[in-house]
Amino acid sequence: MTNHRPTLRSVQAPSAVVMIRPLFFSTSKDAAQSSSRSLIGESQRDIDFAEQAYVEISAAADELSRHGVDVHLFEDKSRDTPKSVFLNNWLSTHAGGYVTIYPMQAESRRKERRDDVIELLKTEYRVQDVVDFSELEEEQQFLEGTGAMVFDNIERVVYAVPSNHADKQALEQFCDHFKYEPVIFEAQHSDGKPVAHTNAVLCIGTGIALIGSDLIIDPAQKAEIIRRLEQSGRLVVQLSNGQIEACVGRSIELHSKTEGLLLAMSEGAYASLHQEQIDLIEQSTKIVQLKLDTIEQAGGSARCTMAGIHLNLREFEPELETEAT
Repeated sequence: MTNHRPTLRSVQAPSAVVMIRPLFFSTSKDAAQSSSRSLIGESQRDIDFAEQAYVEISAAADELSRHGVDVHLFEDKSRDTPKSVFLNNWLSTHAGGYVTIYPMQAESRRKERRDDVIELLKTEYRVQDVVDFSELEEEQQFLEGTGAMVFDNIERVVYAVPSNHADKQALEQFCDHFKYEPVIFEAQHSDGKPVAHTNAVLCIGTGIALIGSDLIIDPAQKAEIIRRLEQSGRLVVQLSNGQIEACVGRSIELHSKTEGLLLAMSEGAYASLHQEQIDLIEQSTKIVQLKLDTIEQAGGSARCTMAGIHLNLREFEPELETEAT
């Protein structure tokens, strides 16, 4: 029997997200690294591929809205930002009214930062401060948002795999500012390649945690992380290497106004799960599947396409009518 009916709002699960709908989506590594222009071609294959990505994000936003999640959907019509759909790398929000902007490794991806997204957050939500770490790019220190870091907002812990996308000094600076405890661990894929983004191997919800513990190199670190997650009261779901490749780790827990806790993941991620894993997850949260086949060809999945909004809505007071005298 599941237990994911409407609950009180969780500090772990945002009830609103920002998404970017791309027009010139590309998986080209050259495009991602270019400092001057997107290298996407004009072949019919490129056009079809970009259109499929546009359709997938549109459908994902509609599906989340249907399940009671508020979606702020922005358009991206620039050829200079072929990976703009993955806005979680440059933007996050935090309880207390904080918006954070991050330093990005690829020069072209720095162009993805958008003032209109920040202004939307300031207009509709209570924002106390915008904390901008992007100047760390000048020191070659990168920290790519909720790709590089996985937050446990309940226990105030940040989990991170150090890489070119997650500099230890930048991570410590972030944790000092926001009063999180950093838990740093080394991880690599089954082919020996280092894990680039932490959210590939770890997803933390309110009552569950999904982890590819076999990718953690140090057995002592592996045991300590699992112990922490279990002591926090979460059900820990162990993921196989194949399930990591299917992007199960890149799921994201959200809060629905009508259905309670939701775990958004791709259809491919869901298809890789065993029934006992699904049953365990659904003790805590309802699974919502999103079709993201095209998006996943660029290495990202559900978690990567959303910046969760952990901010309180502004309360607009109606203007008082004054009596004529």
